[in-house]
Amino acid sequence: MIRGLEVVVAAGNGWADIINNEIIRGNALWRFGSVLVIILATLSAGRVVQYIINNYAARLERRLGTNVLVLLLRSLAKPAYVAVFAAGFYICRAMLYFNDDNGISTSVGASWIKIAKVLGAVAVAYALYRLVAVAEHFLHKVVGRTETKLDDMLVPVIRKSLRITITIVAVLLIAENILDQNVKSLLLSAGVGGIAIALAAKDTIANFFGSITIFADRPFQIQDLVKIEGHYGSVEEVGFRSSRIRTLDGHLVTIPNNTIANTNIENVGKRPFIRRTSNITITYDSGTKKTQRAVEIIKAVLAKVPEVNTDSERLPRVYFSDFNDWALNIYMSYWVKPAEYWLYQEVNERVNFEIMKRFEAEGIEFAFPSQTLYLKRDDNA
Repeated sequence: MIRGLEVVVAAGNGWADIINNEIIRGNALWRFGSVLVIILATLSAGRVVQYIINNYAARLERRLGTNVLVLLLRSLAKPAYVAVFAAGFYICRAMLYFNDDNGISTSVGASWIKIAKVLGAVAVAYALYRLVAVAEHFLHKVVGRTETKLDDMLVPVIRKSLRITITIVAVLLIAENILDQNVKSLLLSAGVGGIAIALAAKDTIANFFGSITIFADRPFQIQDLVKIEGHYGSVEEVGFRSSRIRTLDGHLVTIPNNTIANTNIENVGKRPFIRRTSNITITYDSGTKKTQRAVEIIKAVLAKVPEVNTDSERLPRVYFSDFNDWALNIYMSYWVKPAEYWLYQEVNERVNFEIMKRFEAEGIEFAFPSQTLYLKRDDNA
């Protein structure tokens, strides 16, 4: 019993020695408790500030719509939370006692200040990073005034470039001015390795310059129907490394920009019209009059279709062109304008139905591939 009490007393004296060891080297426990309270209060205050900003931005948006002020407030909401936390973290240092002889080491105090400064710098960089959305808003207004849709794809590229630039510059400035790192020597040493990286990433670099070529030359626009490397479909997106084409079958094809910049591009979407060429065959029993009448009917049908182009250079063409093995051939060619694929199919349907109806009324029969065999009877057999 006495032995157990001695152990308890010894243990208690051990904890007392730890607590009384200059109250954790000169810092009373209430100081650490204050740090915890300030951190919790700072986190709560940051959330409150973020909520107030977002709530005010939402009310402005409901009343005035999306404008610059709304975008500005939404962009600064999250960085404000980080800034409030950085301020609270800096205030926490004042609650602790830093002294090499009787307190926490002064080097820890210096590091504490550096961390607070880094958090503040991160808040500023984060704000700039998110404020790119405001610049993007103005860019969308500018490109919205142009006829080309390719400029619309340039906006995301500029947005990504700005954000990457802000991130890199922020990291370098924080490392050199706050963390006292020799960035110049670091970049110099990285330059040697950069040569090897550049050689390994030559395809990526080529694709990047390919994207610049696409934006400069503008061989197609977004949603244009194109044929590239055997892929036929509409352009959905142009990025840093590649472009995406949605084929008519619904498949999404990704093509490197370097390939696009160095290949032939057939921009089907830029055609001013769509041409149809067809051969209409009628039976040999039709004779001269019905054949001539068939040509006149087709010409009359095409003349009454408003979408069929009637420019002097591209008039509808209808000719009795050939004697086939099994039919008389009438060549028909016309141009549909505007060049909309489904309108083109609709016009073809109207033309076909009208020709069929007029031929039936005139007693003109369509021919199909066939052969006629004549059998001769030999009386001596």
